[in-house]
Amino acid sequence: MSKGGEEDGASISDEELERFLRESESGAKEAPKEPSARARMVARRLREEPDRPTGWRTYELGGGPRGKQARSGRRGKKIWYGTGLLVALVLLVLALNPAGVVGWFPGAEDEQPPNAEESAAPYAVNAQRPTLEEPFRGSPAHKWDDGLAGIRFPEARATGWMNKAQVDQALNRTRDFLSASSLDAAVLRGKRPEKAIALINPRQQDVQKLLKTGFRDPSRKNNPLLLFSRFDPAKVKLAGDVVKTRGRVTYEVGERGALEVTADVTYVYPVIPAEAGSDEVARTIVRRETVMSWDDPDKVVTRPGTFSVVSYKLDTTNGGCDIFNGYLNPRFGHEQASGNGSGPAVDPYDRSRPIDERIREAEGQGCGRATRT
Repeated sequence: MSKGGEEDGASISDEELERFLRESESGAKEAPKEPSARARMVARRLREEPDRPTGWRTYELGGGPRGKQARSGRRGKKIWYGTGLLVALVLLVLALNPAGVVGWFPGAEDEQPPNAEESAAPYAVNAQRPTLEEPFRGSPAHKWDDGLAGIRFPEARATGWMNKAQVDQALNRTRDFLSASSLDAAVLRGKRPEKAIALINPRQQDVQKLLKTGFRDPSRKNNPLLLFSRFDPAKVKLAGDVVKTRGRVTYEVGERGALEVTADVTYVYPVIPAEAGSDEVARTIVRRETVMSWDDPDKVVTRPGTFSVVSYKLDTTNGGCDIFNGYLNPRFGHEQASGNGSGPAVDPYDRSRPIDERIREAEGQGCGRATRT
């Protein structure tokens, strides 16, 4: 066998062994070395497992060139230190801007919980009374946004039977409905909300009955305030042109593949008595949750561009408890204080719980007692 006949060096020929003995005795420098049993074991293992992976934190101490093992160990430590530094940086950014980090991940925007300002129990405020110049003075709403700016809308994405462009259009019409039903100045002054009504499916019989009778003969069952905000212009005027809001719109797939949109919004209306020269400002707070179904016209009888009402929930403060005349009925001054209910104490600015919970708590307990307006 030639000198290079066996690559792992596990054995040598008789001729090479005799030459090794002769040259060893004569002190030759280039005598071939007898491979050790350990070397043969390592060579066999490498031959049988030539591509055996090494864990990134594994240090192989039992064979092979030590220099290579040491370098692998240093690479493992560098990877570990680099990963630790990256984790530390992410934690720092998360602490400073949690909402921004959520946006790094696809689809995370629609899954994030309500922001801290919306969901946390509201901060304490002083007892300063509102004025015509500062109608939100002494109220958490002082820092809320105006009108539609205070309502958070999600990004559109294909959902149910709708593609992205159709969802975007439905969200825009939802925005139009919220504006026309709860922010329009003429509607707040008692006008019929024609623009908002035009967005409701005209073939939804139960809601059409509410709309037909609610303005003519309002009652607990047919109460237009379930969908619209209105004041009696003979008794109440708005204190300025600004309505403060806080809320959010979400959506999901509903029945028969419909786009089901939920709007949960709190509106703060500053008002004064309608008498000439009056400057006594009060606030009426309305939290309204409306669930709208933008139905597939191939599956549900509807008019294109309109939605069906799935549900509506209403919670009002200083709006006239157990008065069903089709208007919000605020109290002022001593009348407001004496008219505070005997039911459970509620903070109308606290949005940390679903509206359902507050409504359930108030059932059978009379009008709630507002801790502030």
